[in-house]
Amino acid sequence: MRGADEEARAGRPQPVTVELLLSSPRQRYVGRPGDGPASPRGPELHESVELRAGLGVVGDRYFAKPAHRDASVTLFAAEQLDAVAAELGAPGLDVAATRRNVVLRGVDVDALPRGAVVSLDSGDGPVELLVGRPANPCAWMDVVLAPGAFRGLRGRGGVRCRPLTDGVLRLGPAVLTVLDARGDEPTPPGPSRPRD
Repeated sequence: MRGADEEARAGRPQPVTVELLLSSPRQRYVGRPGDGPASPRGPELHESVELRAGLGVVGDRYFAKPAHRDASVTLFAAEQLDAVAAELGAPGLDVAATRRNVVLRGVDVDALPRGAVVSLDSGDGPVELLVGRPANPCAWMDVVLAPGAFRGLRGRGGVRCRPLTDGVLRLGPAVLTVLDARGDEPTPPGPSRPRD
């Protein structure tokens, strides 16, 4: 995967696979982990999701929430959960339990620099995302995945992003391209860019 990450950081289109798309209208990991997660309200896993510039994933619990504007879409690398499962000796961990919106295979999203602009195209045109802060795991991971998963996912829990353009993401083959790899520059406030 290292060579693929270098290709993506260099601005070359990188083939990836969108393995999971989650849009949940309800925060399910609330209260004490020992009490278990709240029940879902309707389907959470989707064949496709719609993203809106500056707002997030339509139908998701963080859509259009001012406190989450710069973190309304989470990207996660499926390989990270595979590695944690191997380290814990717990095969078959459910990636949906991480509660990340977009799970990709084929690129280390944790290596994407904060402030980078990436394009993700799964066939309906590119969606541009501004990479923000890490999506740190919570203690719930020890309950819903396996004991030790919380610690195991530290530093590799994905990234939070702000959608810069409207668009649709679908499960299956996709292309990720780093359009602007500014590195650790602060995320500039400002208007979102609607897609033409």
